[in-house]
Amino acid sequence: MMPYQMAFWLCGVLMVLAAAMYFSRKPLLVKYLPFPRELGTVLGLFGLWQVAGRLSVMKVNGALTRGTWIWDTERDVFLPSEHWIQHLFFPAHPTVVKFFNLYYASMHFTCMIIFLIWLFIRHREHYASARTTMALATAFALAIQLIPVAPPRMIVKAHLVDTALYFHQSVYGPMNADSPDQLSAMPSVHVIWAVLVGWTVWRVSPSKWRWIGPLHTVLTITVVLATANHYWADGIVGVALLLLSAGIQAAARRGARWIRRARVASAQVSEPELARSS
Repeated sequence: MMPYQMAFWLCGVLMVLAAAMYFSRKPLLVKYLPFPRELGTVLGLFGLWQVAGRLSVMKVNGALTRGTWIWDTERDVFLPSEHWIQHLFFPAHPTVVKFFNLYYASMHFTCMIIFLIWLFIRHREHYASARTTMALATAFALAIQLIPVAPPRMIVKAHLVDTALYFHQSVYGPMNADSPDQLSAMPSVHVIWAVLVGWTVWRVSPSKWRWIGPLHTVLTITVVLATANHYWADGIVGVALLLLSAGIQAAARRGARWIRRARVASAQVSEPELARSS
């Protein structure tokens, strides 16, 4: 997983490059300006996601308590147990679990970058909407993640295995007061991004390969549960934030159209009045 320091550094470089391309006024450079600008935006969001736990407005002491409460609440409402999901693969299928660990660590950011580039090049008319929805949902998630929540692999009563640590594939450092970034379980940005990718690819692509999008969604949800990095509730809240973000954007578009129509109507009414006065 890319360190947040590198994400911020690359974000800065790309934004400076985008500014230079804009002020150059050269048509070719201006044409390709969105590439560094949009990639820099995603890198910035990715870096913020990684440091959300470090900027926690609350002490990490209550993270285990909140994680335990989520675990108990899920059992009260009869959600499937993360323990059951993990034991479909571990310990019987170690190779699959190792693949899951790698997928969790590497494909979250990689798939989003590939998706945005593909959408920008092949389906530009849908790009702005998907990017804005992603940015809004991620921002909402980061705000919630200021309250630290321990992932299920840390909950003793859950009896779950930290599969990445077990196979020496963990992307997290030792848990102490200076590294609470892994206490950002709620909600799951992995699920938010994967659902957005899956839904958008399936909706906008006419290709027979569009099933790759939903496959990434299903695989990501399976991975975060089987590796004990997230609760079901993390994904459910993440999807709710995604729907909220899409709803806000749709409402903003309707509001903008209403304002434009009102201005056009006002101008049409004013024209006859000006003609009579002249």
